[in-house]
Amino acid sequence: MSIPRPITLLIAALGGEGGGVLTNWIVEAAEQTGFPVQSTSIPGVAQRTGATTYYIEIMPATAAELGGRLPILALNPGVGDIDIAVASELLEAGRTIANGFVTPDRTFAIASVSRFFAMDEKIAMGDGRVDPQRLREAIEANAREALLIDMAELARKSGSIVSAVMLGAIAGCGRLPIQPETFEAAIRKDGKAVDANLRGFRAGLEAARAKTAPAPAAVAKKHAKADVQTLEQEAAQRFPAAAMPIVAEGLRRLTKYQDARYARLYLDRLAPINDLDARGNAGGKLVAETARHLAVRMSYEDVIRVAEAKIAPERMQRIAQQELRATNGEPFTVHDFLKPGFEELCQVLPPFLARPILSLATRKGWLGRVYFGMEINSTSVSGYLRFLMLAKLKRLRRRGYRFAQEQAQIENWLALIADAARLSPALALEVAECARLIKGYGDTHARGTGNFHTIEMNVIRPALAGRIPAPRAIDAIASARTAALLDPEGEGLAKCIAAIGGQPDFRVAAE
Repeated sequence: MSIPRPITLLIAALGGEGGGVLTNWIVEAAEQTGFPVQSTSIPGVAQRTGATTYYIEIMPATAAELGGRLPILALNPGVGDIDIAVASELLEAGRTIANGFVTPDRTFAIASVSRFFAMDEKIAMGDGRVDPQRLREAIEANAREALLIDMAELARKSGSIVSAVMLGAIAGCGRLPIQPETFEAAIRKDGKAVDANLRGFRAGLEAARAKTAPAPAAVAKKHAKADVQTLEQEAAQRFPAAAMPIVAEGLRRLTKYQDARYARLYLDRLAPINDLDARGNAGGKLVAETARHLAVRMSYEDVIRVAEAKIAPERMQRIAQQELRATNGEPFTVHDFLKPGFEELCQVLPPFLARPILSLATRKGWLGRVYFGMEINSTSVSGYLRFLMLAKLKRLRRRGYRFAQEQAQIENWLALIADAARLSPALALEVAECARLIKGYGDTHARGTGNFHTIEMNVIRPALAGRIPAPRAIDAIASARTAALLDPEGEGLAKCIAAIGGQPDFRVAAE
């Protein structure tokens, strides 16, 4: 009598996603079917440095079929020995491939196309996100078969947890000799959130059987539609088609951030760059990249935007549905911890009031050292009203110190792009990309601004003055920008500037 080999499953789930519950369901379903089964788990660590890994071996034969013999099942997964690899997030699927568990001759890979960004992706000064298309291609190239679905969206729609959707995908992949009804019985026996988990299971089962990802849910965006549509129509007549998707998104972003008049300023600022793009035969690339970064710079982070984000209905809905799994209007509270300093407090003040306060704080050594810690219950009436009052200051944003500061820096950046475009479109594109350095608020914003000024004074302006040839300046700016993004503290940038032949100037431009 030939003995079948065990079916091996490797599950990679993030903390709080119910990976242990999923494992228990699979074990229970296997035992109900009469199959010997064994499971082990390897806990991961916090902050997205790795998943909690669950390993299951199922002998697809009943005790009668085994003739009383007991199978020996392994405790740990073996490289190249996995039949089904399941990941609740796209990067975790990539980790299983990198570790050698997914192989073209054997593995059925099931993964969610949703992303939950790792810490390295979040803290990068530039765009540190891993390319999802490359992850998809790696999964499809290294697995015998692959099923990619949006598990997070299916869980949200069904009001369940990701693990229930993962169980449905496992049941629907056809690799386990266990009937879907048996998995449903395991969920019922568990007795926790049965109805919601059954909905999630069936959603995953249907998606696996159809082998198509569900269409992403439309996100409701409340803009001043008439004004945005008018501006988009105007932009379509002024800008090349290659740049229009970015320009249109910029218009929508800035209308929501401030108003239609601010969005029109966005178009007016892009118009000279568009003319230079056409004159230099850049094919719309220069104006597209400038439009991308300009939209971000004009919608800079300030206390008004932070307040809006804290009480946004979609935030509360996400916390209730995805993080707390609150059902049927179950009450919850959200406590936000803030630590503003003098710079944040002066952002909305008129310049004539903000400057003496900041000057005093500088003389006293308070800047960057003195902060005002506070805890606000955003779901209470008083907490909500405090954030609402800050958010309503949007109408006064144009009169604030931070607004004047940001607009002056934006105009300086655009002037550098225009001057560079008259020498070389490629040089102008590198100058435009330097806007990636400036982001966030507080110390992060200050470091990025300082690094930008260093590159401006030591590389960009010497190139515009003809002291550095354009071809060499293009490489120099790209190298300096990369050094600043990799090392925000400035040490790498200083070495790069020295290698280029300049004397690093780390003085921040005068306010």
